[in-house]
Amino acid sequence: MRELVVTRHNPMIDPTLNVWGWEVPVYLFLGGLVAGMMIISGFFITRGRHRQEVCSCTVLPSLSMILLSIGILALFFDLEYKLHAWRMYATFQPASPMSWGSWILILVYPVLLATMMIRPTSWLSRGLPVLNRWSRTLNGSEHRIRMIGFANIAAGIALGLYTGVLLGALGARPLWNSPLLGLLFLVSGLSTAAAFVHLIATDAEERQLLARADNHFLSIELLVLFLFLIGLVTSTQVQIESAKLLLVGDFAPVFWVFVVGLGIIIPLIIQSLAVRHRIPHTPVAPLLVIAGGLVLRFVLVAAGQASHWTRTPGVH
Repeated sequence: MRELVVTRHNPMIDPTLNVWGWEVPVYLFLGGLVAGMMIISGFFITRGRHRQEVCSCTVLPSLSMILLSIGILALFFDLEYKLHAWRMYATFQPASPMSWGSWILILVYPVLLATMMIRPTSWLSRGLPVLNRWSRTLNGSEHRIRMIGFANIAAGIALGLYTGVLLGALGARPLWNSPLLGLLFLVSGLSTAAAFVHLIATDAEERQLLARADNHFLSIELLVLFLFLIGLVTSTQVQIESAKLLLVGDFAPVFWVFVVGLGIIIPLIIQSLAVRHRIPHTPVAPLLVIAGGLVLRFVLVAAGQASHWTRTPGVH
């Protein structure tokens, strides 16, 4: 979409003009979730867990394809010239994060398809019997399986970093001008993915492993978020004013309550008690983590668009 730029700025009179609506944060959230799921799936495959009778890595590839397709559909809705979307694949621009992201999205699908071939789901095998032969051929080489696992990890890291770099490369928004934004989105994607897999996992050992991993991801996410804000408040005046949008401005209540409090700290406490067997595992913490990851994208996209090099509305 096109952004309207005016030279007159009368607070409380002129409206705040946003370029991106709900479509972009939904896409960023689903992209980060799929990135985390690919990394987790790749880790399980390289450790040989795909040979176990019950492993979430057998269902994650198909779920990832569905969720990523929904995210891309949301991004397609945001395009102003939808019929020109194919032009993104008519060239490759190394200096453009959007060009990198377009090609990363295309490369993710073959990796997911190859992962599905390791253990095709029963309904897919019945519909396409040839998949069983391909799966037996693939499983006949341990080297191929490990390569698919590492390909999942590499593609997941690229996809997760890209979702943050896409915003960080937009120099017109001071809130997004941080090299830590890509890392923040990657860690947040890992956290939400671990929480999601925790919800769907049927193996108790796997749930315990994912809860422990999510505790580490949440701790790292909290640290990166802290460093992200410190980097802004110790930078230029306009970036300090932009950081205030999250710290004390219009977006502060949602940021502190739903992102930091309910999305990171409370789940971290609950899951820490659960992995120590003080309380039973419940879906409460994973659901809070997933919701917090979604709200994080909405808040950063909205607050970033509200930040500006000439004015920063919503800071009191």
